[in-house]
Amino acid sequence: MYHIPHTLFKVICVTLFFLYPLYKERNKDFVRASQNRASVEEKKKITRETMANKYHVRSISLPCRSHPSTIRVEEELSKLKTWEGTSTFTSESIQTGLSLLQDLYLSLDDLLNMPSTQQVISHHKGDKCVEEVLDGSMRILDTCGITRDTMLQIKENVQALHSSLRRRKGDSSVETSVAEYKLFTKTMKKNANKLITSLKQMDSKFGVSPLLDHDHHLAAVIRVLREVIIINLLVFQSILSFLTVNSKVTKWLVVAKLMHKGVKGWEDNSGNELQCVEVALSTLLNEGTNDEKMQVAQEKLEALKNAIERIENSLESVFRRLIKTRASLLNIISK
Repeated sequence: MYHIPHTLFKVICVTLFFLYPLYKERNKDFVRASQNRASVEEKKKITRETMANKYHVRSISLPCRSHPSTIRVEEELSKLKTWEGTSTFTSESIQTGLSLLQDLYLSLDDLLNMPSTQQVISHHKGDKCVEEVLDGSMRILDTCGITRDTMLQIKENVQALHSSLRRRKGDSSVETSVAEYKLFTKTMKKNANKLITSLKQMDSKFGVSPLLDHDHHLAAVIRVLREVIIINLLVFQSILSFLTVNSKVTKWLVVAKLMHKGVKGWEDNSGNELQCVEVALSTLLNEGTNDEKMQVAQEKLEALKNAIERIENSLESVFRRLIKTRASLLNIISK
């Protein structure tokens, strides 16, 4: 047997005497670190479960698998979602959104004309998810009609004010015409804000019933129909937000314009067409109805009229598409 020298044995014992507490403390640190990692992982798991429960409408209720018949619709939906993420409350942005919406309905018409799609919807007529889509299509149609009528009213009031400014029978006449236009826009904005609130409420409640137990083809069709309705809600909210210009922002623009009085080109960068008209009219009343201010106001009114006409025409096209889609759904269900 090998014998350890006495001196070496003493060195080993002394070394172990001093190193053991360090080893013991380090082991405790390792245990604590392991417990902390487990605690962090548990918290992450709870957070993921909480978020999943909070957003189950947009995740759990919608199957992630696509169906060959819905691919083209999903591509158009993707374009609109990209637009929605970068859109601004300007007439050009709204025009783009409405154009994309028309393309979406062209692809949706093709989907609804497929015999396989008609068969699967017809087979499940009366199901909660099918009835929900039917109800959603009707509400979107109503919203489009209201928005289109609002655009027509704005155009009529803008034209009336424009004509009054051209006649220019006196400062009092101009003030009366501007006051009538402002009263109209105040009422219009109030109604538009109510409709925005209604659309947001519908968006938060729409599509809550799960589709996990349904046929794969039916689930895919209902999923894209739901998303079509939801993207419609977002487009119409953008249009209505364009109309409901914040009065505080407009007042700030008027003050800023007065501070920049005499700076050439200011009128071209004051906001969207509706804001530009409000700023021009406020300036007209605050600074007097001289020829230059009158010319600016008339130009802004003309620009607003043209923008509203473009949006109105696009809304008319979308409205016809909505009617056709709803008619297709009703025909499928009636078979």
